[in-house]
Amino acid sequence: TGTPADRELPIVKAIFIGSLLNKVYCISGILLLMAIYAPILKGILFCGGLFLAYEGVHKVIEKLFHKETAKENRKQINEKDKIKGAIRTDLVLSIEIILIAKESIEGSFTNQVITLILVGLAASILIYGLVAFLVKVDDFGLYLVNKDYKKSGIFLVKSMPYTMKGLGIIGTIAMLLVGGGIISHTFHLKQYLPEMVQNLILGIFTGAIVVLCLHLKSLIFKHDPT
Repeated sequence: TGTPADRELPIVKAIFIGSLLNKVYCISGILLLMAIYAPILKGILFCGGLFLAYEGVHKVIEKLFHKETAKENRKQINEKDKIKGAIRTDLVLSIEIILIAKESIEGSFTNQVITLILVGLAASILIYGLVAFLVKVDDFGLYLVNKDYKKSGIFLVKSMPYTMKGLGIIGTIAMLLVGGGIISHTFHLKQYLPEMVQNLILGIFTGAIVVLCLHLKSLIFKHDPT
């Protein structure tokens, strides 16, 4: 939002590089913690689940009650802060991706390291390759219009706002599902509903609790005379 067209790909590139560095930090840190005290990884995974649930609920609240304010705030964020914010969120997601991958693989230490590196690379390339493609679809539409393929070009340009909104909704639901799934897995909760439905409800419930706690904290510190 509010980014000039010629800065879109440089921003995606900067975030992609940050994402690759995040994978290096995550793989190194997780392997180190495994050697020192492996049980702490479950706690880290749980915290990541809380963060995802919080982000999902926060986005829902933002859309329902603070839509215009949020839009204005996004426009005012400068390029460096956008990149930093995206890399920070990517770090949390990277931790979750590497931890989940680590729990799913077996074999020698070398094979595990190679597998984690491949998973990390694949995740960053696929995600930010898709992002780079999406942010340039409207520019490609304009290119088609200028080449006299007006119907196709105009269709691409007009469809992108709806596509981005749809992806935003899917992304929010995904965060709630994954967050709820991690929390359910952490506590080995019984399945009373279809798994996706239960994870979604758990993600919403947990995220709402975190949002409420942070809101109460802000109110307490706001009125604290010290």
